[in-house]
Amino acid sequence: MSETPHMKQYRHRLDHARGYSEVWELVKDTVKTALGEHRVGMMLFLDDLPIQLGAYHPVGTNNIVLNRMLVQVVEAATKSQRLVNAFIYILLLHEYLHALGYVRETDARQLVYRVAKRSFSEEHIVSRLARTSPWALLKDVPLSLIDAPKQVMEIVKDFEKSNQKYIV
Repeated sequence: MSETPHMKQYRHRLDHARGYSEVWELVKDTVKTALGEHRVGMMLFLDDLPIQLGAYHPVGTNNIVLNRMLVQVVEAATKSQRLVNAFIYILLLHEYLHALGYVRETDARQLVYRVAKRSFSEEHIVSRLARTSPWALLKDVPLSLIDAPKQVMEIVKDFEKSNQKYIV
C-alpha cells in the first residue's frame, strides 16, 4: 500500500500528541476514515489494573478504563513519547472498537490491525504493535518485579473534546 496524505498526517499527529485527548482524537479520526464509524461521549478513567490487562470497556457504558500503572511502566522502559503514544493508541483503539459494538476479542484485534495498517502503513510501529502485541514494548522488562501501591481511580478531564451533545 502506498503512502497516503492521511498516513503522513496521522503519523505527525501521533508523534506530537501530548496527552490522552490528543491520542483519542486520532483514534476517532482513524476509525472514521478506515471504517466509517464513530461514537461520541466517551470517558476515560485511569486505574491500576493487573499488569496483564491494558484497558477495558464495560459493555453498555461510555467508559474506557486504562491501566495507569502499565502506561507508567512503558514510559519508564521506553523513554520515548512516540512509543508511549503508539502504545496508548493501540489500547484506546481496541477499546473504542468494543464500544462501537465489536465485542468479540478476535474481531477487535483484527480490526485494530486493519485500522492501524490503513492509517499508518504496515511498517509503522503502531501496525507492528497491532500485529504482534502492545506488550512487545515490554519484552525486556521483568513484569513480576512491578509492584506499586494501588491509587484511586481517576477520570481524565477534557478527554472527549467533541462539542456534540452526548445523545445524538
